[in-house]
Amino acid sequence: MIFNKIKKKLYQHRCESVAKSYGNNFKVNGESYVTPNTVLGNNVNFNGMKIQGNGNVIIGDNFHSGIECMIITSIHNYDEGNAIPYDNTIISKDVIIEDNVWLGNRVTILPGVRICEGAIIQAGSVVVKDIEKYAIAGGHPAKVFKHRDIDHYEKLKKEGKFH
Repeated sequence: MIFNKIKKKLYQHRCESVAKSYGNNFKVNGESYVTPNTVLGNNVNFNGMKIQGNGNVIIGDNFHSGIECMIITSIHNYDEGNAIPYDNTIISKDVIIEDNVWLGNRVTILPGVRICEGAIIQAGSVVVKDIEKYAIAGGHPAKVFKHRDIDHYEKLKKEGKFH
């Protein structure tokens, strides 16, 4: 138990010291890594997040991740490069996650993706393109299969009821 508390503090400290910025009530509950290009809002909760690459990552308020999630912001140049399977060029694209987003366990987000406000991404999904506001998406690649009850969502948001 004490060992787990020490590990959590280590992960917390590492993320806080590396991130470009982080807001109030930032919590790291599992092994997590960020980059110097990471900006975190208020009430961000990592339960196992690994952010890698040279692109910017902006995460809004009231974000929650499941365990073993990953955000990738850089890829190898395979399309226009001068070698196969890829050359030494790195292509970086930003990832933006708006407010009140929840990622299930083992979600992977690829470079250049925007996940809009209130979206939920199902466990095990790979997000390869933008996810619209209030959407619930899942699969590989992640596809929207449902939407939140917007009236209920907006009521809770107005009342400031955030987990």
